[in-house]
Amino acid sequence: MNASKSASRPTLKSDLARVDAHVSQADEFEELPELTDDMLSRAKVNKGGRPCSSNPRKLISLRLPADVIERWKATGAGWQTRMAERLSQVQ
Repeated sequence: MNASKSASRPTLKSDLARVDAHVSQADEFEELPELTDDMLSRAKVNKGGRPCSSNPRKLISLRLPADVIERWKATGAGWQTRMAERLSQVQ
């Protein structure tokens, strides 16, 4: 172990027990702005994530010989995509 590094895990530097014990009071809500119709009309829902694909992939289970998989893996990163492209060419 390096002498300059601590053996303990890094912390959030927050007193989570104190945060969990906090009970919101009515006067805390006075700090919040009043929602107006204008504010709500400008609101936008952001679902996040990637957009849905027009041609989504489907999960299947396929058993292949170990040597075939090793040859594909030996071609480097992206081997699964290249395999899928090659399989889509077969008719």
